[in-house]
Amino acid sequence: MIPAPGFEGRRIAVFGLGRSGLTAARALKAGGALPVLWDDSVSSRMQTEAEGFAVEDLTAADWSGFAALVLSPGAPLTHPEPHWAVGRAREAGIEIIGDIELFARAVAALPEGDRPKVVAVTGTNGKSTTTARIGGVLIQAGMIVNLGGNIGIGVLALPAPTPDAVYVIEVSSYQLDLTTSFAPDVAILTNISPDHLDRHGGMDGYVAAKTRIFANLGEDQVALVGVDESWGAALADRLTQRSRSSLARIRTGDTERGGAPCEIVVSNGAMRILDVRLDLAGARSLAGRHNAQNAAFAYATARALGVPHEDTVDGLLSFPGLAHRMEHVGTLGRVRFINDSKATNADAARQALSSYDRSYWIAGGRAKAGGIDDLEDLFPRVAEAFLIGEAAGPFAARLGDTPHRISGDIATAVAAAAEAATSTGRDEGVLLSPAAASFDQYPDFEARGEAFRAAVLALGAQPPSAS
Repeated sequence: MIPAPGFEGRRIAVFGLGRSGLTAARALKAGGALPVLWDDSVSSRMQTEAEGFAVEDLTAADWSGFAALVLSPGAPLTHPEPHWAVGRAREAGIEIIGDIELFARAVAALPEGDRPKVVAVTGTNGKSTTTARIGGVLIQAGMIVNLGGNIGIGVLALPAPTPDAVYVIEVSSYQLDLTTSFAPDVAILTNISPDHLDRHGGMDGYVAAKTRIFANLGEDQVALVGVDESWGAALADRLTQRSRSSLARIRTGDTERGGAPCEIVVSNGAMRILDVRLDLAGARSLAGRHNAQNAAFAYATARALGVPHEDTVDGLLSFPGLAHRMEHVGTLGRVRFINDSKATNADAARQALSSYDRSYWIAGGRAKAGGIDDLEDLFPRVAEAFLIGEAAGPFAARLGDTPHRISGDIATAVAAAAEAATSTGRDEGVLLSPAAASFDQYPDFEARGEAFRAAVLALGAQPPSAS
């Protein structure tokens, strides 16, 4: 637990009692504040009351007595319209912050020599893998690493700061929207493509939220920016002109045409990382260009924190990968089954589809804006598509002449795809990369991925350890 200082003896409104809200309340209480909690869920309110927290209907509360509102990242700050709690806080003239800002203030309140290092990762795709990969490299290098945030453990539930520790945290656009002073030692933006546009009022608002990760960097801090797409490249150009921090551009090459797997190019600042080529042929984790990009971020981060080149590369090559992200879950004869359930939008699915010359693709769920329109150039790589969930019909229409069938659910899709792939007598791959959210059939992408794993193993496929 990281106590949240700065509000000793003052009442703080906390709305939203999910993982981040509840840990924020605990951290505030540990720091001497008087958190007052509310959630629309009766069960959540009962749980917090059982912990001894003050629970009060904030819709009827006197907000003049609150010093701040700690808002759940799931509650809209601006779009489609501000949450009612946001309106009440603004009427009362109090600040609106989130758990990442409380963490930032807790670190800043320490004497300079007692502060840990902080690495923060955001981006549309790849941020969880990049976060985990960085953590793995640093742990293997002998560092004390606390990993969490939007991945795994809520940031304020991590161990209290020590000067020899490194916090490696994933942060979402929703969390960044609720920060004002956050200034990580290494700030990373993996990439930007359209996502969550309803919550940010369009692409400009989404980009603005993501780039808040760089807003407070000083000359001793490092910015790493993915420049594979135009949004990231434009941002890197702006940071080069305005920022006092060191800036490195992360670019992946077209290895199919002889390009470098990835490049790390310092644009400004004193960070001693020049053009770097990484050979990832021995890596045991992800396939595809995004593997090189994620590894480049991890390499640059580790080097910026003083890890020697040889130790960094050793850590990269031993990284096992994340569950639900290009995860090999089983083999049946000559057919491999790949779980990429974390691909909840078309851009993430592109990374998976482009990693294989041919695949039996399971896709669908609750479609995001644009559906699979942007994947048309990869349709020739699809041997056959097996479509599930609400998006099955629209995806089928978009696939056109690409072989496909509507399976409806994961189990049916897995069985049909396995039969089709096995019948060729060749080395084949069945790929779950939905290009859609899971919420039509599952509570989250993890549950969807586990359903895929269960269906694969039910066919008699051998898990990787046995295959």
